Amino acid sequence: MQPGDAPALAIPLWALPLAAGLLPALAGLTALWLSVELGLIPPCNPFLDGCVSISRAGRHDLPNHIFRALVLPAAVLQGLTWMLCAAWLKGMGAETRARLRILSWLGVLAGVFLILYGTFLGTEGQAYRWMRRFGVTFYFGFTYLCMLIASGALWRLARSGMVRPPARLDWLLPGLCAIMLVMGLAQVFIPQFLDSEGLKNRLGNMLEWYVAFAFTLFYLALAWLWRHTRFTAQLTGSTRL
Repeated sequence: MQPGDAPALAIPLWALPLAAGLLPALAGLTALWLSVELGLIPPCNPFLDGCVSISRAGRHDLPNHIFRALVLPAAVLQGLTWMLCAAWLKGMGAETRARLRILSWLGVLAGVFLILYGTFLGTEGQAYRWMRRFGVTFYFGFTYLCMLIASGALWRLARSGMVRPPARLDWLLPGLCAIMLVMGLAQVFIPQFLDSEGLKNRLGNMLEWYVAFAFTLFYLALAWLWRHTRFTAQLTGSTRL
């Protein structure tokens, strides 16, 4: 440190993935509760009977405004989380530099498509419906790829002894990714064996809520890891006489 330089200020970053994961969960659950209270949808538990999709819960009136007010900033936070996740893994000693660069770009794209989805949720018209589907599909896909890259890099770091994740998260996060893959495959293939269109919709809705819940768990685990490893941003300044 040079004379006149102010001490570096370390800012913990674990709150970023925490907020990035909790905001969409809060958006979906709040929209669901408000839609039931306002009579927009019948009272139900989408985790048990798949009565409503996340989009339908936040599609109309006040629930739509609340949903978008929470999801749009969450999209920015999630994009920043993946950009910083690449830097975190690199700082921990991850050797897959090319994958980490891809991780940053995929995270940014996931955030952009979540913004696209949130912006057009509640709008009418075929083009708008297409953009909503386009946004949510690519958001889920790109975010899942980010989770695969991050959990794989963490697993390799733990195997090499360069990091010791708490609660065996080096095993739990790849396991969570595997569960999400199974749910995604079930959503694609099981409806082909169902005759009832209503049953197909209910299964798709239920799996959508569980995948979103798994996404939230991954962000919370990432926040735990960042806090455990004391991942911080260093702010420095200088004083002039």
